[in-house]
Amino acid sequence: MAELPKDYQTKYRQLMGDDADEFFAAFDQPVVKAFRVNPLKANQQLYDTPTNGQVPWGDWGYFGVAKGHSVDHTTGVIYSQEPSAQLVGEIAQPQPGERVLDLAAAPGGKSTHLASFMQQQGLLVSNEIFRKRAQILSENIERFGVQNALVTNHSPQELSKKFPQYFDRIVLDAPCSGEGMFRKDPEAINYWHTDYPAENATRQREILVETMKMLKPGGTLVYSTCTFAPEEDEQIIAWLLATYPGLHLVDVPKHDGMSDGHPEWADGNPELVKAVRLFPQFVAGEGHFMAKLQYQPEDESTVKEPKLTKTNLTADQRQYWDDFQQKFLPSYQPGVLLAFGDQLYAAPTGTPELKGIQVLRAGLHLGTFKKKRFEPSLALALALHPNTFTQRYQLNDEEWRQYVHGDTFMLPSSIGDLTNGWYLLELNGNGVGFGKLVNRQMKNFYPKGLRFIVHENQVNLSDDVY
Repeated sequence: MAELPKDYQTKYRQLMGDDADEFFAAFDQPVVKAFRVNPLKANQQLYDTPTNGQVPWGDWGYFGVAKGHSVDHTTGVIYSQEPSAQLVGEIAQPQPGERVLDLAAAPGGKSTHLASFMQQQGLLVSNEIFRKRAQILSENIERFGVQNALVTNHSPQELSKKFPQYFDRIVLDAPCSGEGMFRKDPEAINYWHTDYPAENATRQREILVETMKMLKPGGTLVYSTCTFAPEEDEQIIAWLLATYPGLHLVDVPKHDGMSDGHPEWADGNPELVKAVRLFPQFVAGEGHFMAKLQYQPEDESTVKEPKLTKTNLTADQRQYWDDFQQKFLPSYQPGVLLAFGDQLYAAPTGTPELKGIQVLRAGLHLGTFKKKRFEPSLALALALHPNTFTQRYQLNDEEWRQYVHGDTFMLPSSIGDLTNGWYLLELNGNGVGFGKLVNRQMKNFYPKGLRFIVHENQVNLSDDVY
């Protein structure tokens, strides 16, 4: 790893005291890899991913390396996320039916974790200000099979105008100086300078002003960073408490090795011990700070509920979808059917009117309207329980390798005649994608941009990147 700046070392020797040497030594230790298992999947048993034990602060986290070209990853059964970052979702724990905002959501680790708790009920708004990162976020939401998420592309200032006092729960994994990622991403060291934490703190306060405009009275805010800097951690929480008298800290349960927040690193407010710090010399994972706050202002002004979005399908589009649904998905009840050009989505019931909102994903992408027909999407195959589909075909390992490579394949002679048409292709009890059977030949509809050749030495996923 690149050498830490002298000013950085001086600063943390003063702050860490007797723990400084062990703290600095941790930067030279191997990065700890982990992933989460997806509870939204029909079958959550791992197919081709070994584990090295469970992450102790969550039901779904496991130590181990996620392979990008594995069955488990391509079917959305696992999500690569380093262990300490998994604590954010565990602290937030949204409930089914709530309105939840992940304000700086890319690449999707926090959002997919929040969706795990919500169990496809309520509304999750996953927002990212940068368009390219928002697209990656949308892809990860799709692979995880999330049906109740809106993926939006806005600045906090723009979003707060659309959702005043709207959310029961907000997670802000704030843009920060990234000191906790130095071990994982040594390039981050090059960005650091003495004033960098203070510069980030200014931006964090600006974002939090907009965040508070969107939080309901009685709502919960979870604030987190991947930095050790007190300017961006305890001092930000002290500023929040002073600026918004209705906010109070909620004590975060701590597991072995986790540290309290440090009141002496801010204004001395003893409440700051309720926050949590994860130092890499004490906890498996990278560096994080997290705080959970509840908001109960004295003046609970009433905000008018936004209008709800309504279906906009033409008569022809409705007919093409109905024909497909009645034949292949007779028991499926979608939310609000919305067409964006020739793309069909099922937005969550209760979705507000989307006029003026940059939406990359409006719930579940069902598929595409073609000439006088409807073609189902990969997202639909990944999201619904296989039992929902009337026509299914179980792939073997060789057929799966052919499918993800983009090849057609012939059904084995041992299988009797099957009806021509669309089939959900599945492996390990979960949907893989769609194929279309024509005279015993399975036509391939795996998206071209996702196709790959399966090698024994598969691609390792970086934590919370893909």
